[in-house]
Amino acid sequence: MVMFWVSLLAVSILLYVLLDGVDLGVGLLFGLANGEARRGAMLSAVAPIWDGNETWLVVTAVILWGAFPLVYATLLSAFYLPVIVMLLGLILRGVAFEFRYKTQRLRWIWDFSFAGGSLIATFIQGMTVGGLVEGLQFTNGEYSGGEVGWLTPFAVLCGIGLCLGYALLGACWLVRKCEAEVRDVARRQIPVLAVGVLAFLVLVFAYALAEHLPILHRWIDRPYLFAFPAVGAVAATVLAISILNHNDYWPFHMVGLIFVSAFGTLALSFWPYMIPFQITVDQAAAPQSSLMFMFWGGVVVFPLMLLYTVVSYRVFRGKVRASAGYGH
Repeated sequence: MVMFWVSLLAVSILLYVLLDGVDLGVGLLFGLANGEARRGAMLSAVAPIWDGNETWLVVTAVILWGAFPLVYATLLSAFYLPVIVMLLGLILRGVAFEFRYKTQRLRWIWDFSFAGGSLIATFIQGMTVGGLVEGLQFTNGEYSGGEVGWLTPFAVLCGIGLCLGYALLGACWLVRKCEAEVRDVARRQIPVLAVGVLAFLVLVFAYALAEHLPILHRWIDRPYLFAFPAVGAVAATVLAISILNHNDYWPFHMVGLIFVSAFGTLALSFWPYMIPFQITVDQAAAPQSSLMFMFWGGVVVFPLMLLYTVVSYRVFRGKVRASAGYGH
């Protein structure tokens, strides 16, 4: 049962990163766009899916709360402030998404809010991951780092890196979904963003070497982990070729594969720890009776959510019109 819920948690996190990373990335690029037609097309590219994508964040929180309450409580103790800020950013983005078409004179405020909310949520998510990877301060098995113990240069670097990664994912989605100017601009942005992501990975590796982070020793002990970066390298190569050939289909899938390889690398590097080098999966798991009680909900609800996600993306497949505007 523990492995069942760990697997569901991993799938939920990965789906959230891939799916909500798309519309968060489009939101980041939205702040650089000009012209109502271009902005309208960008919003139309994510309008049918953006709120459904965030459902996977709720699923992740519910699984942590029910199946791994110790991790849930510890993470909230450490990241209470950034989680609140992230949620406010997501709320601001959602409100702006709906309200911008209800006004003309003050539309610029909601446009700024949509881009700003996307930036806040993405940056906070990256900093949270960076804080976990670098390690949280514990005393007698309890978090003791204070309200901003997670705020380090490495965490800030990871926040910037995730912004670049989500923007790259969003640009590839716009290439797949849009036409004319929106697609062409996004295609030109992809090489710049890809170089930025590569520079971020180099900086992270250099920082890990300089600070002697424990994760490096686990790579030496587990050479199979190098398979994931190898997959990412192949995907990056196909991405570059598809951009050179002006292919609209493959860039998004290749960036998605890069995210999958990065997620697999990170997750298996710390296994079996859920909070690196402090709390293992077995220590964090709820009693077997609780896991069994939740199991029946998981085997019904989770497949239905997956089915809904597949159907929604299937129904709204294809290109959006450059003149289309969400809410019109």
